Amino acid sequence: MNEIVDQLLAGPPVGASEGELVDWISRLEEVKCVAEAVQAEAAVRLEDAVRTRQAEAGVPARKLGEGVASQVALARRISPAKGASALGLAKVLVAEMPHTFALMKAGLFSQWQATILARETACLSVEDRRVIDYQLCALDPGGEPPAVVSMGLKQLENAAKKLAITLDQESVVARAASAEKDRRVSVRPAPDTMTWLGALLPVKDGVAVYAALDQAAKAAQAAGDERTRGQVMADTLIDRVTGRAGTEGVKPRIEVKIVMTADTLTNDSNQPAMIEGYGPVPAGWAREALNDAEVFVRRLFTDPAGQLVAMESRARRAPDGLAEFIATRDGGICRTNGCDAPIRNVDHVERHADGGATSAENLQGLCERCNQAKEALGWQARPGPDGSIITITPTGHTYTSPPPEAWQPEPPPLSTAEFVLRDVLLDHDLAA
Repeated sequence: MNEIVDQLLAGPPVGASEGELVDWISRLEEVKCVAEAVQAEAAVRLEDAVRTRQAEAGVPARKLGEGVASQVALARRISPAKGASALGLAKVLVAEMPHTFALMKAGLFSQWQATILARETACLSVEDRRVIDYQLCALDPGGEPPAVVSMGLKQLENAAKKLAITLDQESVVARAASAEKDRRVSVRPAPDTMTWLGALLPVKDGVAVYAALDQAAKAAQAAGDERTRGQVMADTLIDRVTGRAGTEGVKPRIEVKIVMTADTLTNDSNQPAMIEGYGPVPAGWAREALNDAEVFVRRLFTDPAGQLVAMESRARRAPDGLAEFIATRDGGICRTNGCDAPIRNVDHVERHADGGATSAENLQGLCERCNQAKEALGWQARPGPDGSIITITPTGHTYTSPPPEAWQPEPPPLSTAEFVLRDVLLDHDLAA
């Protein structure tokens, strides 16, 4: 790292003026842009090296490059999905958008600005993408930065869209038509035991759903309902999706899993409980949830070390087996460092073909992407004695995924009554 960058990263001197501090912030932003460009270049070279090594080892052509995105993600401490996006963007910038890449290396363009241009030109041919790259991002003969550098993000997006439509309207229209295949629903935690529920829908459907909820809110408020418009819309969405407001007494079966100690259940402890797919919740809130007649709640108990030991279902059905146990133990979230994707596969940490046992100690929950990356040439993993997962990438870098319970508060000492309850539940589960 050169001397100027070292000085910048050391921070502004004490007593720096307001103008100097603004200059410092601006220069650091330039350094970030350059670093993102160099990082992208390194990712492309890494993939080239991995593909060469894999080809020499006889890996089939369709599998060349497997695991690279996951290595990028681990190195950058981001999710594997974001790692794949970062690698994909890097390849596009280096191979197809040289002027955009040059702006980044000059410290004038951020990775997010480059992402917008790459996204809005993704449906075009390489030739048309290069035309837009040149028209928007090429420096003028005098070396002056193009206007795109000072555009807002929405302006930048609109400029790229306009050029894309001008160059190849058919491809843009076809892309819009195929986007319906990407419709989906997502959920993520929000503060204070709340969640963000989102849906990516075709515009006509999304607008129709919102209009129906808005209409319900207006009708409720006209009838004197004291709830706010937002509260009525949220409650209506819940009622209509879950069927709680259904007719003829027919209601769908909804199940929520809550992990807690027996002392928390019996009001002897205020240790936080865990909701699968969400995270920690206050003990009092969890106890109230168990009384919700509209939802089947599956209670799961832990031992003093926080390890899951037994299940009991208000829905009156036995636990579904080891795979469900693993998914619940791991919190429903992929065990790979930095990955927040939901579990889709129960995977042998040490491969079954290598003698790995099909046991709770040697199983982990992984998403589809991480499960495939782990099977690439040169990847190894082993379970740690404390329930952690140790992953070694082909370059020899080691990453440790902590045990699922490691971030939970230390539970209180197990009471005699809880030991008895645990043993009864375990006997019940084993018999089932």
